[in-house]
Amino acid sequence: MQSNRSQQLFEKAQRHIPGGVNSPVRAFQSVGGTPIFIKKAKGAYLYDEDGNRYLDLINSWGPMILGHAHPEVVAAVREQLPKSFSFGAPTEAEVQIAELITSTIPHVEMIRFVSSGTEACMSAIRLARGFTKRDYIVKFKGCYHGHADAFLVDAGSGALTQGKPSSEGIPKAFTQYTLSADFNDLGSVNALFEKYPDQIAAVIIEPVAGNMGCIPPEEGFLKSLQDLCKKEGALFILDEVMTGFRLAWGGAAELFGLAPDIVCFGKIIGGGMPVGAFGGRRDIFEHLAPLGGVYQAGTLSGNPVAVAAGLATLNILHGDPTIYQKLESNTRWLADELRALLQKKGVAHTVHQCNSMLSIFFSGEPIRDYVSAKTTDTALFARYFHHMLAAGVYLPPSAFESWFVSVALGERELERIVGETAGFMDL
Repeated sequence: MQSNRSQQLFEKAQRHIPGGVNSPVRAFQSVGGTPIFIKKAKGAYLYDEDGNRYLDLINSWGPMILGHAHPEVVAAVREQLPKSFSFGAPTEAEVQIAELITSTIPHVEMIRFVSSGTEACMSAIRLARGFTKRDYIVKFKGCYHGHADAFLVDAGSGALTQGKPSSEGIPKAFTQYTLSADFNDLGSVNALFEKYPDQIAAVIIEPVAGNMGCIPPEEGFLKSLQDLCKKEGALFILDEVMTGFRLAWGGAAELFGLAPDIVCFGKIIGGGMPVGAFGGRRDIFEHLAPLGGVYQAGTLSGNPVAVAAGLATLNILHGDPTIYQKLESNTRWLADELRALLQKKGVAHTVHQCNSMLSIFFSGEPIRDYVSAKTTDTALFARYFHHMLAAGVYLPPSAFESWFVSVALGERELERIVGETAGFMDL
């Protein structure tokens, strides 16, 4: 597919926007070539500025679980628009979405809305530190919790794609209280608790890693991690910005039988609009301003248009549990077919799938953490990406990002993904 308009726009964008993009992974640096500029989307498809159509396996990096421009979500946004876009004051819709979540997710007794997943995670660790009166936090190598200073240590997502899992511009003092452990390795966490006794405020983790590719937790790992936190007096924080309301209504916590002290949400909770939230135990959240001394604020938090989109999306998901069954079944079928195809073609691979998240690693190594994820053949993935893009299938432009399946992807679309992959393997 040719996209001359995208080329023109990218050249213009680079004169005014750093790298020509507003989020690094969009720049196609990992796979090469010119990023596609999208004009519109509907259902399972994206349409670029030249009118080319693409099957979407990014789905705005997760939130478009219902597909693009779902009529009920569109109607909810349209209903709000003439009432104004922002008030800087409380609204009934904020109460409604908070009631829906706290009444149906047992470990969320109180919730605070923000405008992004980064804000949610940043605020969660501040609250954890304020509650425990401890300074250190533990994160996992390759997990990404937004671009707040404390998190850009051994980070995933675009930082991993660029080969720079940290960032310039962050004084060492800002990250001296951030400790890194190995994903799927409880021993590495134990060692940190032994080295910093009674000093660790919280452990934060993506329960299913999505920012070094999709890497599920090994059996018992998350439950053991939760138990360890409880034993050591540290808070257990699940970053469910990707997995919340995607893997199940109760997210990964429901899927793996967990009860986190704090959980961070984003993406689906806003129906594709800029919304994040963090919630959890009442006794912890009563330390948050204006009730307590841990300060957090945001002019656009609980934005009425964004909340309208999020509430409409959540109402659909909560009202039809078969959506999650369909998503899991479709994504499992796709993963099984891709595995069988790669096996038949003799291509070294690991295909990971957890409900509606999926990744292909072109590696013969078992993929279980940050180190093993980096064994994937990124050059092969780049060729695969461009073959699929030319065939009208839009994959994440990085070997280290999860694919996200929406309910708009039907049998015909799934078969096409497998067929186009087969075509690439025959080259």
